[in-house]
Formats: sequence, C-alpha cells, structure tokens
Amino acid sequence: MNSPWAAALPDGRLHLQDGPIDLVIGLDGTRAAMAEARTRACAAFEGLLADLVAELPLLRTPIGADPPALQGRVARRMAAAVWPFRRDYITPMAAVAGAVAEEVLDAIAGTPGLLAAHVNNGGDIALHLAPGQSLRVGLVPSLERAVPEGLVRLRAEDAVRGVATSGWPGRSFSRGIADAVTVLAATAAQADAAATVIANAVDAEHPAVRRAPARALDPDSDLGELPVTIGVGPLPADVVAQALDGGEAVAEALLSRGLILGAMLVLGDAVRMVGEGLIQG
Repeated sequence: MNSPWAAALPDGRLHLQDGPIDLVIGLDGTRAAMAEARTRACAAFEGLLADLVAELPLLRTPIGADPPALQGRVARRMAAAVWPFRRDYITPMAAVAGAVAEEVLDAIAGTPGLLAAHVNNGGDIALHLAPGQSLRVGLVPSLERAVPEGLVRLRAEDAVRGVATSGWPGRSFSRGIADAVTVLAATAAQADAAATVIANAVDAEHPAVRRAPARALDPDSDLGELPVTIGVGPLPADVVAQALDGGEAVAEALLSRGLILGAMLVLGDAVRMVGEGLIQG
C-alpha cells in the first residue's frame, strides 16, 4: 500500500490523498493555528485507510439487529451514522466519506486560534466554525456537471456541521434516480448516510431508467446483487414528480426525527427543498 500523500494547493488549502481517500482541507485563523492544524490533519490521516481496510469485510456487511463489533474510530462513526436506517438494506460504507472527513476535522477543530475549517472528501464535508464565523457552501444540482448553482450560508450558531451529496451520477452507486441529493446534518457522517438513503428513495420505474447489479459493475460492492442505476434518460413530468415525492417523504421523516437539518433534492430541472431557511437557491 502506498504512503499517504500531502501537498499544499496554490490557494493555500491542504490536499491529502491515500488510495481512494482524497481530502481537500480549508483553514482560516492565525498563521500559527493554520500551521498547527495542518500538522494535526496529517497525523490524523496517517494510517486511516489501513485501519478501514482491516475491517472492510464487516464494513461491507448489512447492518443487522445488533451493532457490528467494529474497532476503529472511523469504522465506529460509520456504523453509528447508518444505525438509524437499519430497517432497510444499508452497510456502514454508506457513511464512509463523511466519517473520514469528520475524523480529520475533529483532529484539528481544537487548535487554538483556528477560526474555521472544512474537510472536503469528494463533496462530503465536515465543518468547524468558531463563534462569530460563517462559511458559504456551493450546492450542485447535478453530480454529472458538479458545478455549484446555489449557496448555503452556515453560521457558527447553526447546528449544521456536515454536508453531503449523493445521486446516481456520483462516485458511489445509488439505487435511485436523483441527479443530486444534498443533505445538511449535525455531522458529516450523518449527512452522508442520510443523503444515501434519500437519494435511494428518489426512484421510479420507467424504460428510460437503466440498472445493473452492483456486483456486475464492482465485484467488491457492498450492495451485492442489488440493482443500481447506471443511466437515466428523459422522463415525463409525472414520473419525475412521483420520484421526488418518494424522496421528499423520506427527507421529511428524517427531518422530523432530527436526523437531518435540511435537504435539496434534484431530478432533471425539478427541485424540492426540505427544511426551513437553511438552503438558498
């Protein structure tokens, strides 16, 4: 296994990469604080992938009636994030990107003099905001284009500390047909798991929707033989509405349970918002 790689980006952000894990870390604060935060981030990142690989078989196993006996801190974050969704088929891997971002963010958040920080793991983001600070996060209506077309302004007094996006064109498989589902939650791991669940619920059967067994696309997929979406053609307005109705109902239920703080669901040109006052177009 290759060693983790770290580099400073031209704009001052820190780039950490190890195998499939690719983090971009933004920092704001005193010069000493940012230097210390970079050191802490690199230390937290060291060995993180190896710890996950050591428990990969259990991490790819669907959550059952009892919590899985995982040992690593990131692995336990993953399991805790997906636990509320255990009635449906879900594995801890549904929260891996957010949990990794959260682990590194927690290592740097206590740095004296650090005003704000964000750890972006392929679009799943963990946030730190000191009192009085705020951060603008871009919202993408399509993971295929991945160009922000809206903004959410998060303040220190808001409860949101995690943002995640899921959808069928993304880097992970989806069982639904959403172009993008962005979720705001108290932690990045929770946002990641919830975005996966809501995106799966934005679904409809139609000849324009193409699916294949996950394992046929990736023999190691935690979704096994379950069908995942590989293409979505033009859909009638009523089919789009039906699919978004399903996702919106799930998002509203999660909001009422306190598992999310807001969500944006996108399919084609149609957009649904869940939650008041957090997401601005």
